[in-house]
Amino acid sequence: MNRILITSALPYINGVKHLGNLVGSQLPADTFARYMRLKGHEVLFLCATDEHGTPAELAAEEAGMEISEFCSKMWQSQKTLSDSFNLSFDHFGRSSSKENHELTQDFAKALYENDLIEEIIEKQFFSLNDNRFLPDRYIIGKCPSCGYEKARGDQCESCTKQLEPTDLIDPQSAISGSKDLEIRETKHLYLKQSLMKETLEKWINSKEDWPVLTTSIAKKWLNDGDGLKDRGITRDLNWGIPVKKGKEEWPGLENKVFYVWFDAPIEYIAATAEWEKENNFQAGTWETWWKLNKGAEDVKYFQFMAKDNVPFHTLSFPATLIGSNQSWKLVDYIKGFNWLLYEGGKFSTSQGRGVFMDQALDLLPSDYWRWWLLSNAPESSDSDFTWESFQIGVNKDLSDVLGNFISRVTKFSYSKFGNEVPPLEHFDEQQRILINEISIRLQTLSTNLDNVEIRKSCAELRHLWALGNEYLQSAEPWKVIKDSHAKAGSIINFSFNLIYLYSHISRPFIPSTCDLILDKLNFSKHIIWPGDMENFLKTIGGGHEFEVPQNLFHKISDAQREEFAAKFSGDLNG
Repeated sequence: MNRILITSALPYINGVKHLGNLVGSQLPADTFARYMRLKGHEVLFLCATDEHGTPAELAAEEAGMEISEFCSKMWQSQKTLSDSFNLSFDHFGRSSSKENHELTQDFAKALYENDLIEEIIEKQFFSLNDNRFLPDRYIIGKCPSCGYEKARGDQCESCTKQLEPTDLIDPQSAISGSKDLEIRETKHLYLKQSLMKETLEKWINSKEDWPVLTTSIAKKWLNDGDGLKDRGITRDLNWGIPVKKGKEEWPGLENKVFYVWFDAPIEYIAATAEWEKENNFQAGTWETWWKLNKGAEDVKYFQFMAKDNVPFHTLSFPATLIGSNQSWKLVDYIKGFNWLLYEGGKFSTSQGRGVFMDQALDLLPSDYWRWWLLSNAPESSDSDFTWESFQIGVNKDLSDVLGNFISRVTKFSYSKFGNEVPPLEHFDEQQRILINEISIRLQTLSTNLDNVEIRKSCAELRHLWALGNEYLQSAEPWKVIKDSHAKAGSIINFSFNLIYLYSHISRPFIPSTCDLILDKLNFSKHIIWPGDMENFLKTIGGGHEFEVPQNLFHKISDAQREEFAAKFSGDLNG
């Protein structure tokens, strides 16, 4: 048994997340966490809301709420939605927590003492109309790299280039739209990342198993232009973690806060401390997951995120951990994802374009969305959500393959043998051949999941489902029963054991459906990743009582598809 630490990128607090946000981090992380638990590993799966920075302030202002009240409300909303999508976090925390305040301030002190933080007098935009400095996302303009017209002052979401507000062309206030700006001086702290380039480059080069997407982005940032640049880690904002050296005040920075991208990754660690407190574990338990001198040597750490988050997790956060010189556990594997598009374009809250998590659940059960998103995860390239593709995925994969097999087996068995599964006489040649094929395919599925290959895992699981239908069609128990009830019973018993198998191996992908199968078919709730297939497929013996599950999956009609497409098309010209 291994100790597996899993974190998914923290969702911003500023609103309900769309399907692209879901598949870009939390959902595949959940699939991996569930699989690792089935394999018997000790898993700690963490996430939290990212509550600081400009997005939170702007969203609260728009909602007419105090920022702390807004964040509390949105945390509950995001927590409810994550539960509704069956995301199995061991803890879903908040970056505004006391634990994160203390850890962030402690990191700043350690980095300063190690000469990796420098006080800089910088020039920054000041809005005369708004009477305030305009840090990062409070200012928008044209990206100097790709020409995107609505780039933010911290990063261009189009080309992912990291920016400073003063880099933008034709800048304006994101609050008022005012261009009546002037440059003023203000003191800030900078993380001297440039001093750590060689260390970071050596570390990244050692990760030969990382996805190409992850390493290519990291190396691009290491070597782009003049190379890895020092990064400002404080902002002129009201909401955030106050700038301190541990518990000490920081002269000249009393009214500033730490930059959200400095404190947000530290919340992964803080969330572990929150988890310890929430569960009344022994003090210091959280350190055994994070401190190499406290037992974290045997932890394997996986991070999941969309590609725009990769630079901060491959460079800035590791620089913080290494630079503190405090023996912190570094990530072992970073799974980066491309974008999920919506009908060829971007999701847009303002334009009402695309499906958001709350809307999705109003339409259909969570497993319908989980399955399509995972089987179309944007791993090697961007994926495009279309209603036609979604309809095909639900109807053909879930309904026609898995749902159809379970329905045929249970209904036939109930009609011919009552509510008790008939006994298995012995494995015949056809069944033994199938057992061998299942064993091979299950090993492939396991390997794909071990390697965090989400789409390949879905494809292999679909093949395993299809084997059940192919077997039933070939064995033809409805014909065999005319000559031998016992032989037909053996076919049905074997088929029930295939359903039992599917209820285990499908759980990381469609957990609600698997729960329903377990409940209706009266299967054991003790779920494991199958081992010896010959013994596993004898688990459900003769006399086992069951109910026939009704309508595991409802097909999406053409009329429904067209209705959904029209509802979420939004303003294409917006």
